Amino acid sequence: MSEQREPDPYEERGTGGDAGAEGSDGHGDEPHGARCVQPVRRGLRSHWRTFAHTPFFPATVVALILAAAAGLFAGSYTYAMADPTPRDIPAAVVGHAQDEHRARRFVSGLEQALHSSLRIRHYRTFTQARQAVEDQRVFAVLRLAPREHVELNLSGAAGASVAELLQQTAPKVGEKTGVRVTVRDLKPLGRGDPRGLTIFYITLAADIIGFLGAIQLAANVPELSPVARVSFIAAYALLGCFIIVAMVSWVLDAVPLPFVHSWLILALTMFTSGMVFLMFNSLIGRWAVIPTWFVMVLLGNPSSGGAVSWPLLPSVLGEVGRWLPPGASVNAQHTAVYFPGNEHVMPYLVLVAWALVGAAVFFGRARGEWFGHRDVKGGAAAGT
Repeated sequence: MSEQREPDPYEERGTGGDAGAEGSDGHGDEPHGARCVQPVRRGLRSHWRTFAHTPFFPATVVALILAAAAGLFAGSYTYAMADPTPRDIPAAVVGHAQDEHRARRFVSGLEQALHSSLRIRHYRTFTQARQAVEDQRVFAVLRLAPREHVELNLSGAAGASVAELLQQTAPKVGEKTGVRVTVRDLKPLGRGDPRGLTIFYITLAADIIGFLGAIQLAANVPELSPVARVSFIAAYALLGCFIIVAMVSWVLDAVPLPFVHSWLILALTMFTSGMVFLMFNSLIGRWAVIPTWFVMVLLGNPSSGGAVSWPLLPSVLGEVGRWLPPGASVNAQHTAVYFPGNEHVMPYLVLVAWALVGAAVFFGRARGEWFGHRDVKGGAAAGT
């Protein structure tokens, strides 16, 4: 019987015998084992391409982004608020030239105890120094009195965390330096808000509801025209912030808010937050919530100065926070509530600038898309 030869797998694939011989003795064009490695690589690429076109790929991306956002959220708030450390506290000194040695001794001891520096401004009269407190240029006034006595005047409304820290530290420093210290609060907070957090909370509510409302309008009513969308954001901003102020001021009686003024500041804040989302949504589409969350929550709220005063924040956050909507809103609200008649225009300009830029980007991108969509629908209707 003639012996049957087993079929060569390379011949079945159309590979000649010579090529198979060359591959078997290692003198062919392909290196030894290449036929085994290449299918594995091609298989991995094929599996990746298949996975990238399944719903599991975007779901995995979203899961990873949410995991990172959770860590950043906890980290940003912990970094800014868990252990506030003073770095540069503006303070005023009122006294005579013969009292300068005592003032320097007490200030030096206070700086060592706080591990920071006091930015001292000298005033001739207590009235001038108190006006600096009203203008929020200083957080404390050192008034030098006779017989080794220093009167420390704080402003709890300007910064509750700064005032609390100075109130706890100053008497201890006085004992060490041989100076008798009396502490009093020129601008105390209300009994319903002893830690001064209410303004931070109402600003946080306006920030988050502002862009969440814009997200819901985009998801549930996509057919709204650009003008109608912005109009509805303005409407829920006015109505929602009216309810916020009524709840805090009338129902809970936490802070005696100047109703109309606080209402309009919060409404502008909520509207601005909605415009920030519309801007990012026009630029990057479905991922717009990520930069919006970063600007308004991850970075904006910890650096706003609402929970921790700016002199106690890390220096970078303290500078950046003033130029973001949450920080501008907290600044404007603080002044309206506790320092009426001493308003600064800058916080309002910051809020208006963010709102105008966001609206301009949204209308600029949406105008072409909206009219293009209408042209397509009109052409389809004419064709029928």
